[in-house]
Amino acid sequence: MNEEHLEPLDGHGLEIDDGQDRQEQLLVPPVPVSADPLQAYLAEVRRIPLLTPEEEKTLAVRYRETGDRTTAYHLVTANLRLVVKIALDYQRQWTLSLMDLIQEGNLGLMQAVKNFDPTRGAKLSYYASYWIKAYILKFVMDNWRLVKIGTTQMQRKLFFNLQKEKNRLEKMGFYPGPARLAEAFSTEEDKVIEMEQRLGDWEPSLDHPVGDDWRETRGDMISDTTELFDIRIANAELQQIFSSKLADFKKTIDKKELDILDQRILSEEPATLQCIGDRYGITKERVRQIEARLVGKIRTYMEEQLPDFKHLELPATSKDES
Repeated sequence: MNEEHLEPLDGHGLEIDDGQDRQEQLLVPPVPVSADPLQAYLAEVRRIPLLTPEEEKTLAVRYRETGDRTTAYHLVTANLRLVVKIALDYQRQWTLSLMDLIQEGNLGLMQAVKNFDPTRGAKLSYYASYWIKAYILKFVMDNWRLVKIGTTQMQRKLFFNLQKEKNRLEKMGFYPGPARLAEAFSTEEDKVIEMEQRLGDWEPSLDHPVGDDWRETRGDMISDTTELFDIRIANAELQQIFSSKLADFKKTIDKKELDILDQRILSEEPATLQCIGDRYGITKERVRQIEARLVGKIRTYMEEQLPDFKHLELPATSKDES
């Protein structure tokens, strides 16, 4: 989404356009809005000045470097209009509460500010729009079954009494299928099935479009948890360095410690404490103590050799008691 071409919000008098004359955007509403929470919120948002690209970048860099909450507050509030614009687009599709959608979008905006990297060259509003949409879509998908669930008298009747009727039929020894339930409520079978789908555990297909005029499917909205390529390469390189340093560390320990390192700490199938204890004529508890001390020695050595060692995880010591 490019906020430079956003039109005014229909029916609310809230300008989104990021033009030169920003004072004209802060129009005072012609009627009092204090009695309407939505209008009161929009009136407050109108009073917040927009940021120039230079101001936005300066604040974003400052927050990235310092984590200052006041700076984050300025970045968030300056982009509240973008949330309203996106929320309106979804509200037209899903007839949910606009304030609920705005609230969820604001959460996405805060996450966007928290994760935004100004050095990558993207505008905060462009980056934030994806976070805002993601949070709003999650809210929509979590609540989609409640949309238009009781718009007719029969739907309301089914909504409040369907489960009771199913329980009653089961107690009488009858299977509460759609046909029998439809007969009990004097309605069509497909309406019973539809209500059961909305009230039950039925989930929509991931290949189904999000809206009538949308190309995106619900599957398109699922986040990709794949590790970023650059992070994967960096971690692989760090692991390779760690392995090299570990080989150097092995030269600094005695045979007993080396045996415990290879047979206990690094092995995919660790030897038992008893096995190693019998080999060296010591108790299981003594082996455990040597193992714990050895892990500490490795950590100290690696922290001296690798400043980024804190990002790596040492293999956990075995809890084997035998």
